[in-house]
Amino acid sequence: MPTTLRIFHETCYTYSQPVILGDHKLLIRPRDGHDIRIEASMLDMKPGGLISWHRDELDNSVALVTFSEVETTQLTITSEVTVAHYLSERSYIPIEPHVATYPFEYNDHERDLLSAYFSAEEQTAQVESWITGHTSNNNDTLSLLQQLSSAIKNDFIYQERHEEGVQSPDQTLNLAMGTCRDYAWLFVIAARRLGLASRFVSGYFHTAGTSLADGSTHAWAEVYLPGSGWTGFDPTADRIVGENHVPVSVAINPIDIPPVSGRFTGPKNVETTLTVRVNVNQV
Repeated sequence: MPTTLRIFHETCYTYSQPVILGDHKLLIRPRDGHDIRIEASMLDMKPGGLISWHRDELDNSVALVTFSEVETTQLTITSEVTVAHYLSERSYIPIEPHVATYPFEYNDHERDLLSAYFSAEEQTAQVESWITGHTSNNNDTLSLLQQLSSAIKNDFIYQERHEEGVQSPDQTLNLAMGTCRDYAWLFVIAARRLGLASRFVSGYFHTAGTSLADGSTHAWAEVYLPGSGWTGFDPTADRIVGENHVPVSVAINPIDIPPVSGRFTGPKNVETTLTVRVNVNQV
């Protein structure tokens, strides 16, 4: 039987002076497929806008919103989605035999298709030293990745941060703290340094009876493992991704997939206040 989750996500921008809203891009619709089925959805905006949908190059569902040129001091975007989740918690990951021992080689076809997910950006000497200190002498691929997840969970202090953006891995190491976004990005960079195709995932997370960080979006990493495909690792919760995770968008770099992005025209000294409310409840 699937797990049914109801997701409420409200984003509100308040402007200190009247502004005219430009085009906005929304990445808030879950990625539906064999593991997740969208049973109902609603997207509402105040002021209203014209919505058009498309799939981007990574198969994310993208809503583009065009507003009329009417002044406003507030923009509220409300999404409500009900999903049926068919993926159970994974105690067994069916990787191909040659993948079990690290290091392993992707075949030529896989490497060509996955080439962007080996990107070496933000791999510094400091990151290299941290990776070496936590992954040396481990030649079991799954154990290595779980060890990396546990190191992030144990080495750093989780600190909620409402400001948009993701810290660089060096910033996370220097501060010894971060959000789920920062943890996930550090994991992605570390996995790539180990020669593993990896990507950043933004979505939602449900824990029975509670909501993460008083209700928030969530982020984790996925590693491509032949035999299992894109396999999720959540260093914030230190667990393999399963029935409590609802992916919304994936990216080579997290800068490309903020849940809401856009522009407005207004006075030079206009100030913007952002509030976000997210609730994920099991039905």
